[in-house]
Amino acid sequence: MIKKLAIANQKGGVGKTTTCVNLAASLVATKKRVLLVDLDPQGNATMGSGIDKNNVDLSVYEVLVGACKAGDALVESPSGHFQVLPANGDLTAAEVEMLSLPNKERRLEVALAELQDQFDYVLVDCPPSLNMLTVNALVACDGVVIPMQCEYYALEGLSALIGTINQIQAVLNPRLEIEGLLRTMYDPRNSLTTDVSAQLTEHFGDRLYRTCVPRNVRLAEAPSFGQPALVYDRQSKGALAYLALAGEILRRSEADTRGLVEA
Repeated sequence: MIKKLAIANQKGGVGKTTTCVNLAASLVATKKRVLLVDLDPQGNATMGSGIDKNNVDLSVYEVLVGACKAGDALVESPSGHFQVLPANGDLTAAEVEMLSLPNKERRLEVALAELQDQFDYVLVDCPPSLNMLTVNALVACDGVVIPMQCEYYALEGLSALIGTINQIQAVLNPRLEIEGLLRTMYDPRNSLTTDVSAQLTEHFGDRLYRTCVPRNVRLAEAPSFGQPALVYDRQSKGALAYLALAGEILRRSEADTRGLVEA
């Protein structure tokens, strides 16, 4: 059964794109069929997957405005070997255009429906704002993975994001859930990091992933080579952390599936 996850946080610089690209590569390493949807006009997930965003014939922009089908716009990551629905600056125009289109909140959901049997996991890299593109991601997906740094302002932004998720759940997508919170750029030597981490554990319990992604030079370098860390330096702490995260996500999915069967 396909699992669709939005990687979302309206705060920039928390590791959304890094998580999307590296989680995609890690899931492929476990023999899963993975699609990465780049919904950020900056196109960083596209570039980080080794695809030139300025040299694609079709992108997620054409898909959202109905100019082509999602399957026609797919490009394989040469380094990560997952499929990518790429994005570039054209996507900025899609937000405005979608406002006048029917079912504007469901454009991505409808587009992905035709790919239902081709993938085990769909990961959607959201822009760093709660706009119509993010709404499309939340309506199309089953769960939200929230990457966040363990700092004071991150907690403030988290409450706004959870409020949005609850609204989407109530009005547009009742199956949407918070899949998990991921601590990124984690430094256990910092007392604020450990304080915030303790608060997250208290409030979110087992929805907080055990995996923490550390600050890691190799992880930061990998995108400039258009490679996931798993390809760039398989033994780096960053690459190993995302392999561990993929394992956690797979175990949760298996547990959920068993629960449905038993019910």
